[in-house]
Amino acid sequence: MGAPDDEDADLFRSAVGPVRPVRAVEAPPPAPKPRPRARMAERDEALARDEFRAGLDASLLAAGDALSYRRDSVPPKVLQRLKRGEIAVQEELDLHGSDARTAEALLRAFLNDARDHGAGCVRVIHGKGRRSPEIDSSGLPVLKNLVDRMLRQRADVLAYHSAPAAQGGTGAVLVLVSPRRPR
Repeated sequence: MGAPDDEDADLFRSAVGPVRPVRAVEAPPPAPKPRPRARMAERDEALARDEFRAGLDASLLAAGDALSYRRDSVPPKVLQRLKRGEIAVQEELDLHGSDARTAEALLRAFLNDARDHGAGCVRVIHGKGRRSPEIDSSGLPVLKNLVDRMLRQRADVLAYHSAPAAQGGTGAVLVLVSPRRPR
């Protein structure tokens, strides 16, 4: 007779019956490796953002301060004419009572529309910020500083200056918008 292990194996085979081999299943492909992150570039961008914000905070305007900006391509005389209100206003946007997010969206849409329709000079009324709930923790007017920051960043804004007293004074700004270039 055979070894006891052989008897157990024969007994098992007779209890199980005929068997067929299972096909080998391919292993699933390995998960793709994560893309490498440019950690140094991310850190540099974060530092640049922080420096940019710090520069913006340093140049915040108070309620009575006048807004003024001119691109190098615009002659100083044009800014003086704008300051005196000698350039006719073709469109106007009143941001009174808007929160910062709504005002930002309205101003973007307004300037795009003004450029598309060939309005050369527009007035944006932001208010002086003296009696507004839209004053930040330092007591500075939020909408006025938002308008200043947005206008400086737009390529289609050639110059702007706070309006003369008869047109809103430091609660409004006159903006020269470049015309849309034909395609």
